[in-house]
Amino acid sequence: MTTPPSEASDNAGAIPPLLEVSHLVMDFGGLRALDGASLSVEQGTITGLIGPNGAGKTTLFNVVAGYYEPRAGRVYLNGNDITGLPPHRIFARGLCRTFQIPREHASMSVLENLMLVPRGQAGERFFTSLLRPGRVGAQEAALRQHAEEVLAFLDLSHLANEYARNLSGGQKKLLELARTLMADPKLVLLDEPGAGVNPTLMGRLKENIARLNRERGITFLIIEHDMDLVMSLCNPVIVMSEGRYLMEGPPEAVRHDPQVLEAYLGGQYAAAEG
Repeated sequence: MTTPPSEASDNAGAIPPLLEVSHLVMDFGGLRALDGASLSVEQGTITGLIGPNGAGKTTLFNVVAGYYEPRAGRVYLNGNDITGLPPHRIFARGLCRTFQIPREHASMSVLENLMLVPRGQAGERFFTSLLRPGRVGAQEAALRQHAEEVLAFLDLSHLANEYARNLSGGQKKLLELARTLMADPKLVLLDEPGAGVNPTLMGRLKENIARLNRERGITFLIIEHDMDLVMSLCNPVIVMSEGRYLMEGPPEAVRHDPQVLEAYLGGQYAAAEG
């Protein structure tokens, strides 16, 4: 079990983690979703975030990504305070967040979904399109090449011209991952990537996450209820309970922790330990 990140970060001279969440408080009416939550994610890791429904995991994601502003506490990315910044500014700093239910542009092709991601494209401005069509065309060609490279990396090239609405649930999860790569992220927050995904596509998704981490150095923080996926992919694993940090450790330590076995990993693991 590790020291809570808010205490560990007080060590003088320590290198700051890529993401640090310190004493976050978030209320919805009379419900306290985050109650002093603190955690950190080290650069280059695939970190799991688990806990029962209502533990505050998705609320924490939404605060970190700028969708909610916390009542109290701070969020730091690469040592810089990003608390309360709007999502587009946090996105521009290299933090991407995906959702449990994919948010693809259904009436656009897979390739078009990817090309839409980068912000500040010259073609978005009317007068640039009118007065400098060569610049717009060159940028669009570069974006198309980048998108095609991303699709090839994720083995999705055969779906490039397919409408996003026609994809299966698992294919949409892969599309979400492909869209994040168009932003060249430092940190990706994945919200239940395994939900609704068949075993074959789950294997591909898991392989792609590991490969992106290994080959491109992308850091991942993953909310997931599929414990087999968490235990085989994530290290470390952070456990939340009732809006607070409970414990953290390597997957085997978490898997064998009595509190976690009883409250968070369910009967299948508790029975295995009995």
